[in-house]
Amino acid sequence: MARMKFICDTERCIECNGCVTACKNDNEVPWGVNRRRVVTVNDGIIGQEKSISVACMHCTDAPCMAVCPVDCFYRTDEGVVLHDKDICIGCGYCSFACPFGAPQFLSKGAFGSRSKMDKCTFCSGGPEENGSVAEFEKYGRNRLAEGKLPLCAEMCSTKALIGGDSDIISGIFNNRVATREKNGKYAGSKAFGWTTAYGGPDTPAPTPTPAAKIPGAK
Repeated sequence: MARMKFICDTERCIECNGCVTACKNDNEVPWGVNRRRVVTVNDGIIGQEKSISVACMHCTDAPCMAVCPVDCFYRTDEGVVLHDKDICIGCGYCSFACPFGAPQFLSKGAFGSRSKMDKCTFCSGGPEENGSVAEFEKYGRNRLAEGKLPLCAEMCSTKALIGGDSDIISGIFNNRVATREKNGKYAGSKAFGWTTAYGGPDTPAPTPTPAAKIPGAK
């Protein structure tokens, strides 16, 4: 079984925000919520400027799952971390725990009370029936059920953002690094967020949530 992961190659990202637009449009994400965003560090400093596409990394040891008081999170067989909005109480604990700032909330009502949490689903929907209207309205399009990869990665014009089977995409990135080093351009050997989200090479594979415990599972 493939373990789905993201890699962002900072040597290729040109801050076009195509990934952000693709995600927002295809999943009809409401204004005020960005499941994916592009962050630029050292902005304006020639030779040091780097742009990074950031979203939920679907961590091997996801801190959001650890702190959720109502256990609305679960992990699929592909290692994708999802959540059930019907169970979420909008407490915001996940947003404090996540090192990537993935959980998003719309402020509603008096005193800035939070809505249900929203985040990247790796285009894998939610606990509702695959491809159903209810699933799309709550979580967006389920491209994985259609045999496709996340649209953000597919729409990246420079292929800086790649997503898919961890063995395949890590191999692609390692080949890029080797080619750069061979050509005299050392660009580092680590992908953004990889160790933080997935651990080292000896980190055990994540355990999927048993079907009987998945919120809303039929």
